[in-house]
Amino acid sequence: MKLNKIYPIAALLFAVVLGSCAKDPVTDTGMPSVEKRSHAPKPTSGAIKVVNLGVAGNFSILSKSGITDVYKSTITGDVGSSPITGAAILVTCTEVAGTIYTVNAAGPLPCRVINPGRLTTAVRNMQTAYTDAAGRSNPKFMNLGAGNIGGKTLTPGLYKWTTDVIIPTDITISGGPDDVWIFQVAGTLKMSSAVKIILSGGAQAKNIFWQSAGAVTLGTTTHFEGIILGKTGINLQTGASINGRLLAQTAVTLQQSTVTNP
Repeated sequence: MKLNKIYPIAALLFAVVLGSCAKDPVTDTGMPSVEKRSHAPKPTSGAIKVVNLGVAGNFSILSKSGITDVYKSTITGDVGSSPITGAAILVTCTEVAGTIYTVNAAGPLPCRVINPGRLTTAVRNMQTAYTDAAGRSNPKFMNLGAGNIGGKTLTPGLYKWTTDVIIPTDITISGGPDDVWIFQVAGTLKMSSAVKIILSGGAQAKNIFWQSAGAVTLGTTTHFEGIILGKTGINLQTGASINGRLLAQTAVTLQQSTVTNP
């Protein structure tokens, strides 16, 4: 009778001792395995990569069909247009803190630099960047706001619209300094007058890409943030400003505008 009581107790004690002797998995060196030793955070599944602009990333304004201007605009960074003749670049030397590149001697004097090779490469890179941005898949947001994004706070990720997009009131782009935003717009992109884009949380304009198949229009006295990859024209109305780049596959229009590269 006593043995019947003792055997279960002994078995239980043996199991406890055996469990306490169990150790973490070890490598051949006798150290805990990588799975146990590593405390590195796992990559975020929703992270997206920046769009590679190539040589086009050296330009504040780059177009294929010229740049028109209502004096006086203020441009910080390089300007260029190709394959159209330099005569289609109507900004003046005093408006540009940078280099104005042209394909021939018809560009603005006395500051223009003739470099068709650099411009050809930049335009090719611009078109590749547009195709890259337009071809990104699995958007985080699809047709947000039915195309009206006024008043919204936009977190990092890929956004896609199959319609026009309008920005009738201020919006905020919120995220960290390494976060990326890509906005795919199948139609036009229009920002109403006196509206602004606000960056928060350390978000940087160099990591924000607006790919638009239709014309882009920034209304009077607006302020825009990010790099515009436009397949059609990019139009800045009177007093509009942008912290970013204007990369257009047709023409860029300025009206006493301010363009600052990020």
